[in-house]
Amino acid sequence: MMLGAFFWGGMADKVGRRQCLLICMSIHGFFAFLSSFVQGYGFFLLCRMIAGFGIGGAVPIVFSYFAEVLSREKRGEHLSWLCMFWMIGEIYASAMAWAIIPHYGWSFSMGSAYQFHSWRVFVVVCALPCVCAVVALTFMPESPRFYLEVGKHDEAWMILKQIHDTNMRARGQPEKVFTVNRIKIPKQIDEFVEMQTESGSLLSKVIFRVKSELHGIWLTFLKCFNYPVKDITVKLATVWLTLSFGYYGLSVWLPDVIKHLQADEYASKVQRHTHERIEDFTFNFTLENQIHTNSLFVNDRFINMKFKSVTFINSTFQNCYLEEVTSVGSFFRNCTFIECVFYNTDVDDSKLINTDIVNSTFYHKKTGCQMTFEDDYSAYWVYFVNFLGTLAVLPGNIVAALLMDKIGRLSMLGFSMILSGISCFFLWFGTSESMVIGMLCLYNGLSISAWNSLDVVTVELYPTDRRGTGFGFCNALCKLAAVLGNLIFGSLVGITKAVPILLASSVLVSGGLVGLRLPDTRSNVLM
Repeated sequence: MMLGAFFWGGMADKVGRRQCLLICMSIHGFFAFLSSFVQGYGFFLLCRMIAGFGIGGAVPIVFSYFAEVLSREKRGEHLSWLCMFWMIGEIYASAMAWAIIPHYGWSFSMGSAYQFHSWRVFVVVCALPCVCAVVALTFMPESPRFYLEVGKHDEAWMILKQIHDTNMRARGQPEKVFTVNRIKIPKQIDEFVEMQTESGSLLSKVIFRVKSELHGIWLTFLKCFNYPVKDITVKLATVWLTLSFGYYGLSVWLPDVIKHLQADEYASKVQRHTHERIEDFTFNFTLENQIHTNSLFVNDRFINMKFKSVTFINSTFQNCYLEEVTSVGSFFRNCTFIECVFYNTDVDDSKLINTDIVNSTFYHKKTGCQMTFEDDYSAYWVYFVNFLGTLAVLPGNIVAALLMDKIGRLSMLGFSMILSGISCFFLWFGTSESMVIGMLCLYNGLSISAWNSLDVVTVELYPTDRRGTGFGFCNALCKLAAVLGNLIFGSLVGITKAVPILLASSVLVSGGLVGLRLPDTRSNVLM
């Protein structure tokens, strides 16, 4: 997505917003669908990478595209409504994950080679909106500002006439004629490109075209660091980095904090059994959250049962029979199995830690993951918490859209980031699941105004000839910060609270202060 944002943002300034948006969305839709059906892990990762490269260009292009057909008076509000659909998409994705993935029964197999599980259904469902968007985009016109920028005046005039006629019909004035008194045309810069000769091979022509396009994108990118937008680019890059680092870092950290709280509570209820001796007994029920130490099991039968978070330490199993046994989060440490039979169980070397197997036999070992969401309840909660967190941003989205043109972009951007940073400190006092979830919802609700404002400010500060490139560069930095946030905050899960909270707070407050130094674009005409 980082590479896609930079590449497609630059391409949109060269070949057009609509055309690039169609291509990158089509790439994403096709490879997202394909990734749902492939079986190999490497091929799956390749499909997801290509799909990410496609969808990475959607954000910089769609904001540039939409802003260039909006009037100045309502530009901030309507761009904010566009931002809300990002959140609606997140709510859709998290709701579908919560509703679909835990249902392991939604699966089928074709022999042992092809498996289709519930998470693959989720991947297909998430690709459907992209397909709908591609179909809708085929009926949309190109940006008239882009056509004027590249000297296609007649095409720009026709699109402006189409916009005018559509608006007049909506107002009930279809008879009003489209007239243009004056169009300000940007100065054209002639570009000379040495073309390949006709005798060149197809491969050499393709390579030449790719090199020339990449060179053109690079030149446009360098223009983002020329006067008068050099300082703007540096400040925007700083704000994008800080906001993304704090937001995505906490998004990874908070659900895992909840899982650790659940794990600590679960561990506090563990049942301990020591020096027990059980003979000629049949276990046909679930053993859960237990620790057996220095125990002896003689002539026992374990039939159609499950070990769930059970640990055996320094225990001995003699002449025991285990059939249709699954073990989730269970281990045998320093144990001994003497003349035992394992039939269709999932007990393997990973669960037999420093354990001796004496004259014991294994038949028909279970393969694959035996865990369900009933076994790992905390995993189910990850989807539910994600859904609540994304749902909490809707009120903030609505408020941001209604106030964007009234109180200004910079005020909303700066104060939203500062308040988000301050709200992080309340996470320090989160000692229960409900408190942490509440803090997560508060943080998401406060930070969404910053995202909306930053999108609007970024698209308004760059001129048309480098709007896609500048936005793409900033969005690429956003993805880079997200990767760094995932790595850094993810490594701190379960270790300390202080570092993530202080890091996120300081980064967000610093970015908010930089955002307040950006030029105000509320009353500006797009350059």
